[in-house]
Amino acid sequence: MVRLVSGIALVAVTLAAIFFLPITALRVVACLVAALAAREYLEIVDSPIRAVVLAVGLCWVSSDVTLPQAQLLLMMALLWVTAEVLVADHSIAQATSGVFGAVYVGMPLGMLVAIHTLQGWPATLLVLGTIVVSDSSQYYVGRMLGKRPLAPSISPKKTIEGAIGGVIIASAFMVVLGARILPFVGYQPLIVLSVLVVGLGICGDLFESRLKRAAGVKDSSSLIPGHGGVLDRIDALLFAVPPFYLFVRNIS
Repeated sequence: MVRLVSGIALVAVTLAAIFFLPITALRVVACLVAALAAREYLEIVDSPIRAVVLAVGLCWVSSDVTLPQAQLLLMMALLWVTAEVLVADHSIAQATSGVFGAVYVGMPLGMLVAIHTLQGWPATLLVLGTIVVSDSSQYYVGRMLGKRPLAPSISPKKTIEGAIGGVIIASAFMVVLGARILPFVGYQPLIVLSVLVVGLGICGDLFESRLKRAAGVKDSSSLIPGHGGVLDRIDALLFAVPPFYLFVRNIS
């Protein structure tokens, strides 16, 4: 019951933010989510927690479609590594781990806001809905037909059959709705995009599972009752958003 109530509340808050908040407010919300998720990641990998600041900075920059992002983001990352190694006297491994976490969490969340800026709330809901459909399809198809484990050493409950079902069903969802939301694109690009988005979403889920298994923890945190941490809720999205953002930016 707790899980259901928390899930409904999360969906309601997310939809309210997407429908009613102006872009600047959405950027602030995305940065808050990035800070929470980055903190969870940094605690899992035992990296300096101050890299949360870099995650927020990368999220803010990535959400602004008017900035020369690539150069600015690269400069921010290099300066951060330099400061960690030369000023804070951390190892290169610790410094780069923190930077990776900031990039891993901050940039995709900023890109999600940029998608909203470029194509509005329908495109934002399209990528979010695709990941939700993918997760649900993998679960139910896996329960009904699953026999062969997808990655037994990382996530024993995930099956190859479930993953295939998720790719087929979620890709169909994105193509059908995408043809209405982005009618000028055409079916072939949408098919390629949908398979890429769903496939990377599955990889994102497995990636976070691998992080938790290596650290010996079940959830990234206990922040959301019945659901674990923020990172647990957005792990697939973090891998799925970048290709969708690049696609949307290219056609806008």
